[in-house]
Amino acid sequence: MLVTAFISLFILTAITSTIATDHIVGANKGWNPGINYTLWANNHTFYVGDFISFRYQKTQYNVFEVNQSGYDNCTTEGALGNWTSGKDFILLDNPKRYFFIGGNGQCFNGMKVSVVVHPLPPPSSLANQTSPNSSAPLLSHKGLLLLRALVIPFASFLFGSGWIYHYH
Repeated sequence: MLVTAFISLFILTAITSTIATDHIVGANKGWNPGINYTLWANNHTFYVGDFISFRYQKTQYNVFEVNQSGYDNCTTEGALGNWTSGKDFILLDNPKRYFFIGGNGQCFNGMKVSVVVHPLPPPSSLANQTSPNSSAPLLSHKGLLLLRALVIPFASFLFGSGWIYHYH
């Protein structure tokens, strides 16, 4: 059963990996003070359907989505979202500029990042292939995005929570 679940998860991840990317803010440095997140963001290209994820000590930090004024002034007033889990996966579902800051004054210590999300490029030829008995795509582009949206948090839960046991 465990092997079947792992293989299914692997296949789903492989199918959807060409559609969406999980951008881990700060890479191996995570979401912490004193890091140049502008440089990090400038080295990534974000598309609709991608995820931006924040990794941090949940007892010390958090993440707010704010507007440009909140970003520029490091204020959370009128925040559009607030995350506190320490492993936050945020779907970038619109082509626009997103603004994220750390609360509790951490924005002033550099915990702020802004990313521009671009519209999806044209679907790949694989996503547009049709079956012999139908004129409909085998898997729609939106269907693959939804599948990806479900796979990443589920995989994080399975592998990050200790739910899967290791046998010795």
